[in-house]
Amino acid sequence: MSQAFKLKQAIEDAVIAGEFVPGDHLDELSLAARFGVSRTPIREALLQLGAEGFIEMRPRRGAMVSVLSAQRLVEMFETMAELEAACGTLAARRLTPEDDRLIEAAHLACVDAAATGDPEIYYGVNRGFHEAIYRASRNAFLSEQALTLHKRLSAYRRVQLRARNRLGQSLAEHAGIVEAIREGNEELAARRLRDHVLVQGERFSDMMLNFAAAAESRSHASQRSVAVEIKRS
Repeated sequence: MSQAFKLKQAIEDAVIAGEFVPGDHLDELSLAARFGVSRTPIREALLQLGAEGFIEMRPRRGAMVSVLSAQRLVEMFETMAELEAACGTLAARRLTPEDDRLIEAAHLACVDAAATGDPEIYYGVNRGFHEAIYRASRNAFLSEQALTLHKRLSAYRRVQLRARNRLGQSLAEHAGIVEAIREGNEELAARRLRDHVLVQGERFSDMMLNFAAAAESRSHASQRSVAVEIKRS
């Protein structure tokens, strides 16, 4: 695995963790200092992220975490829902004892995470739950496509968990998905996963409001940091 690819993953993880949000500028010098490398592998990593649409490379403005329009987000979540539904269909048809154990373990991890009431903790294990279902589909290409889009939407999927009562709802939906897959009910597994992933109506509005609040909070924190530095200087 190349250094640039490792850096690409590290930057993705930073976005997923909320350290960068859509609209944030990704400065090569700052990133090089953060990861203790030269600018060359950072530039290569940013080019890879740009090719995937995870960031935007703008002339004379550098790299910026992509900001998606509401229409584009809806389209991407619709596609994500269909990919996950396909994974659920195949998982229900092809479930092995090993994959059954992995899905159960991932679900129990979500139960424990939900008990903390912390959306950030829950998101980390929630991702593992979905990846266990991708694996259980026993279709490597489908799994790759689902995981790629999952990562692309990670910042948005994470922030929607902040909506009131969403953790409990998500956990209940997980239980229904596990049940359908174990029963070998392909149609039900697909429908429950599709409904679980689709973000419509009030849920979409809640997600966008939470996302705007997160971005505003980051902006205020940055302004406070600048003010402190000015006072020190």
